[in-house]
Amino acid sequence: MSSFNHLGRLVSGLSLVAKEIAKRSKALETGDFETLIASTAKKVVVSVTDLSGLTKGKVREFSPPRLNGSVAYFNNSPDLVAEPTPAESQLRNESSASDGVVTPSVSVQGKVLEEDRITKEEIGDLDRDNEGNAGAGGVAVSPAETVAAATVLKRRKPRERRVPSSPFTRALGFAGLGAGLAWGTVQESAKRLVFGAPSSQEKQSAYSPYLSDKNAERLALALCRMRGAALKLGQMLSIQDESLVPAPILAALDIVRQGADVMPRSQLNQVLDAELGADWSIKLTSFDYEPIAAASIGQVHKATKDGMEVAMKIQYPGVADSIESDIENVKLLLDYTNLIPKGLFLDRAIKVAKVELSRECDYELEATNQKRFRSLLSDAKGFYVPLVVDDLSCKRVLSTEFVSGIPIDKVTLLNQETRNYVGRKLLELTLMELFVFRFMQTDPNWSNFLYEEATNTINLIDFGAARDYPKRFVDDYLRMVVACANGERDVVIEMSKRLGFLTGEESEAMLDAHVQAGFVVGLPFSNSGGYDFQSSNITHSVSSLGATMLRHRLTPPPDEVYSLHRKLSGAFLACIKIGAVVPCRELLLEVYKDYQFGEDGENEMLSGSIS
Repeated sequence: MSSFNHLGRLVSGLSLVAKEIAKRSKALETGDFETLIASTAKKVVVSVTDLSGLTKGKVREFSPPRLNGSVAYFNNSPDLVAEPTPAESQLRNESSASDGVVTPSVSVQGKVLEEDRITKEEIGDLDRDNEGNAGAGGVAVSPAETVAAATVLKRRKPRERRVPSSPFTRALGFAGLGAGLAWGTVQESAKRLVFGAPSSQEKQSAYSPYLSDKNAERLALALCRMRGAALKLGQMLSIQDESLVPAPILAALDIVRQGADVMPRSQLNQVLDAELGADWSIKLTSFDYEPIAAASIGQVHKATKDGMEVAMKIQYPGVADSIESDIENVKLLLDYTNLIPKGLFLDRAIKVAKVELSRECDYELEATNQKRFRSLLSDAKGFYVPLVVDDLSCKRVLSTEFVSGIPIDKVTLLNQETRNYVGRKLLELTLMELFVFRFMQTDPNWSNFLYEEATNTINLIDFGAARDYPKRFVDDYLRMVVACANGERDVVIEMSKRLGFLTGEESEAMLDAHVQAGFVVGLPFSNSGGYDFQSSNITHSVSSLGATMLRHRLTPPPDEVYSLHRKLSGAFLACIKIGAVVPCRELLLEVYKDYQFGEDGENEMLSGSIS
């Protein structure tokens, strides 16, 4: 009976998606049903079947980089092989084998397509790639990287698909996903009627037929096809712990972290022509049509301009305009599938996500953020922020100096001294951003931090998620961090009330869990000397306390901490991943001793000591 109730709720949810389609269709508003049917029938069939998993799209195999194979040259040099211009390419058949995705590598700029191996053997659309040692962009690969690259990994094959760019086609995509989930739920319910439900000890999916492995796979693959805000939210969910998100969903969302599908060349040219003008190619010497990265909001291509290598981030069409509807449709699916516990205050999280995603889609704002960080870190040893190429940048295209390096999680392959150095620099940067600049890049994606071994420098990229923090908030947050490091329960509770974590009406169980979670996070800063992140059990300890806080929490956290804690947890997880030993208390003390509390600049001393 419960299975039929689940199915009924999902059908109701799909009806709301249908209303969204009707609401956003101009043809329906004018009553021109003939035009509507003629113009959208094909899109309905293709979108729904594609996003529900019935059609597979155009597979692009991983292959070694090909000389001139995907690169268009624009200087007409007799020494180079002639390539069609973007305008000519649109008039020709563009289905050659050269279109697609470059071999993933740990040493390219941007959110690289390669990720850690996917843990679920049965997830479809995966390929055993035996060519992992291919480089990208001509970047040197260290011996340690070569060993890692030779490891056989299972990963999803990227596909070349047009991005659904209108609210109508995106709503159809969600309808197709909903239909696929409904069918998967019916299949799982029938299976359980015949064979019985799996033991709850064996699988978290035992609690609901929605949470089957196949449905989780459908969700992840559909997000990769849709891209935009939908994929961004999926990536946010994919870094959660199993105590917050069911294990089958986490396993399938590992696919999401590998990156989105890529735009076909014709759609890419349309975007470039619309944003930079039809003559954009005259500003370049060459442009590689194979993206070096494909993320939730856009994809990155390598080009050359006046002898300088350039990384061009090109936004998917329609993404910025569909944030509101995308997030509402994702919320609809989450509500009807009960995937998110109530203690997470989903409505507040979604409100914050809309603001953050709108900012990330504004590449002019990102260019300003990048220039600001370049200035702030100009004298900081060990960091480099690449130049912005202004005449190739606009609201939907951002071009910057191309930088190389390995994502920081790959530093684990290097020696202990290097790992300690990188871990220290990451925490130094994080503390400096919050307590010195009060301006932080809040996206913890490991590929945003590229370590260049030759110069012992961390190249910093992707500043779309950068934001300012109010002085009063930062003052109280520093007081709370120090109190957590010193084990001062009363100060932690007082600062938590002032910051908005607590209302003052919480139960003793909630207070205990909240304070203990603070002490666990403050543990690296509690003692002098190097803190060994890999030997710690921070994530498990916080997760075990998280279940209690989800049950007893009375208020959502302040808006500022959604992005802040995402960055802080990313820095801790990176240090755990690479096995760094970092003198955390010394780094905190260095910031604290020069910090000026209060609006008037007067230095207020805390009750506790941080010596």
